[in-house]
Amino acid sequence: MKMPSKNTLALLFTGVIELCFLVFGILDILDYFIVKVILFSSFSLLAFYLICIVMKDSEVE
Repeated sequence: MKMPSKNTLALLFTGVIELCFLVFGILDILDYFIVKVILFSSFSLLAFYLICIVMKDSEVE
Protein backbone atom coordinates (compact mmCIF):
# COMPACT_ATOMS: atom_id res chain seq x y z
CA MET A 1 0.00 0.00 0.00
CA LYS A 2 1.33 3.39 -1.00
CA MET A 3 1.93 5.95 1.76
CA PRO A 4 -0.03 9.22 1.34
CA SER A 5 1.93 12.34 0.49
CA LYS A 6 2.77 15.07 3.01
CA ASN A 7 0.15 17.37 1.54
CA THR A 8 -2.53 14.71 1.77
CA LEU A 9 -1.66 14.00 5.41
CA ALA A 10 -1.78 17.70 6.30
CA LEU A 11 -5.15 18.14 4.57
CA LEU A 12 -6.63 15.08 6.27
CA PHE A 13 -5.39 16.20 9.68
CA THR A 14 -6.80 19.70 9.13
CA GLY A 15 -10.13 18.24 8.06
CA VAL A 16 -10.32 16.05 11.16
CA ILE A 17 -9.61 19.04 13.43
CA GLU A 18 -12.25 21.16 11.69
CA LEU A 19 -14.79 18.32 11.87
CA CYS A 20 -14.11 17.94 15.60
CA PHE A 21 -14.64 21.66 16.15
CA LEU A 22 -17.95 21.45 14.26
CA VAL A 23 -19.22 18.33 16.06
CA PHE A 24 -18.18 19.51 19.52
CA GLY A 25 -19.73 22.91 18.85
CA ILE A 26 -23.02 21.37 17.75
CA LEU A 27 -23.06 19.06 20.79
CA ASP A 28 -22.30 22.11 22.97
CA ILE A 29 -19.32 20.47 24.65
CA LEU A 30 -16.75 22.85 23.20
CA ASP A 31 -16.60 24.73 26.51
CA TYR A 32 -15.21 21.75 28.43
CA PHE A 33 -11.55 22.16 29.35
CA ILE A 34 -10.46 18.70 28.20
CA VAL A 35 -12.06 19.21 24.78
CA LYS A 36 -10.26 22.54 24.40
CA VAL A 37 -6.95 20.93 25.39
CA ILE A 38 -7.39 18.10 22.89
CA LEU A 39 -8.38 20.37 20.01
CA PHE A 40 -5.77 23.05 20.58
CA SER A 41 -3.00 20.50 21.14
CA SER A 42 -3.94 18.81 17.87
CA PHE A 43 -3.83 22.22 16.18
CA SER A 44 -0.36 22.79 17.67
CA LEU A 45 0.80 19.40 16.41
CA LEU A 46 -0.45 20.29 12.94
CA ALA A 47 1.48 23.56 13.03
CA PHE A 48 4.63 21.71 14.17
CA TYR A 49 4.19 19.13 11.40
CA LEU A 50 3.82 21.81 8.75
CA ILE A 51 6.90 23.66 10.03
CA CYS A 52 8.87 20.39 9.83
CA ILE A 53 7.74 19.91 6.23
CA VAL A 54 8.84 23.43 5.30
CA MET A 55 12.20 23.01 7.02
CA LYS A 56 12.88 19.68 5.26
CA ASP A 57 11.91 21.15 1.88
CA SER A 58 14.23 24.12 2.38
CA GLU A 59 17.11 21.78 3.30
CA VAL A 60 16.59 19.76 0.12
CA GLU A 61 16.87 22.83 -2.10
